[in-house]
Amino acid sequence: MIAPARAPRAASDVKLLQIAGTRLSDHRYADLPSLLAPGDLLVVNDAATLPAALAADAGGQAVEIRLAGELHPSHTRAVLFGRGTWRERTEDRPAPPALGPGDAVRFVGGLGATVVEISPISPRLVTLAFDRRGEALLAAIYAAGRPVQYSYLAASLPLWAVQTRFAARPWAVEAPSAGHPLAWETLLALRARGVKLARLTHAAGLSSTGDPALDAALPLPERYDIPAETVRAVEAASRVIAVGTTVVRALEGAAARGALVPGSGTTDLRLGPGSPLRVVDALLTGVHVPGESHYALLGAFVDELTLARAAEHAARSGYLSHEFGDAVLVSAHAPL
Repeated sequence: MIAPARAPRAASDVKLLQIAGTRLSDHRYADLPSLLAPGDLLVVNDAATLPAALAADAGGQAVEIRLAGELHPSHTRAVLFGRGTWRERTEDRPAPPALGPGDAVRFVGGLGATVVEISPISPRLVTLAFDRRGEALLAAIYAAGRPVQYSYLAASLPLWAVQTRFAARPWAVEAPSAGHPLAWETLLALRARGVKLARLTHAAGLSSTGDPALDAALPLPERYDIPAETVRAVEAASRVIAVGTTVVRALEGAAARGALVPGSGTTDLRLGPGSPLRVVDALLTGVHVPGESHYALLGAFVDELTLARAAEHAARSGYLSHEFGDAVLVSAHAPL
């Protein structure tokens, strides 16, 4: 599968593969309103994306530290990378220095932190306690950080390029990218079609670290917040279409407790083939490739053979993968 070299892409350039039951069909993203029906509900993730990649010094060595979850008032999970930049593939980066509880980290710009915990999953996954809190911490992160990005892109991303049109609270460390192509023209056309829009906030985490053990554990537990008006909209909808895998995890993670109720929580839900879907009827997402956790989640909607056919068709037809690539609309039922 080919990855896009530039970002962001205009919505008019984005292709859309519909997987409805066992049926595959090719569209443009602008066709989305015609593929939905009055009474359908699109649910988006309104998390803003933090500049979550920070240069630092640890153990006397230059490292990169990427935040790996929601930024709490004084601490967060983070992943250590050895020397290098985003221009190198994560799996080709050298190992970072081994750190332990009590070790100090100094970020470019003066922000400091102390390692308080090493994860049993990987020594590269740590919990950091920062030397400042609240707004001062957030300001330091925005001053020192840059967006997480990967080597398939040709140029450095500005922070605005990783925000969706719904961006609100800064919870995500990577963009909830399925919402990127939802341009205002498409949103207006959806509204005219009678399709409703609702939101939730989900702390989208890292998609890749280059560490096999850590990548196998992704996605890590992530926080969500579902407003009461979104629960009411879900209850009134003919069908619920999640915009992105983070929205699926939030809604299904909340509903797994017994019923979809408003409020905050943390989900460690990992969906795959055979997973029951209590809330979401369809998923609008990027083009994912076999082996990714996001690809495995698609198996909750359609069978493995159909997914394999869709992946082969997307590769043969030149669909672009990754977060600034093309799109897929997948539903267990045909037609959507």
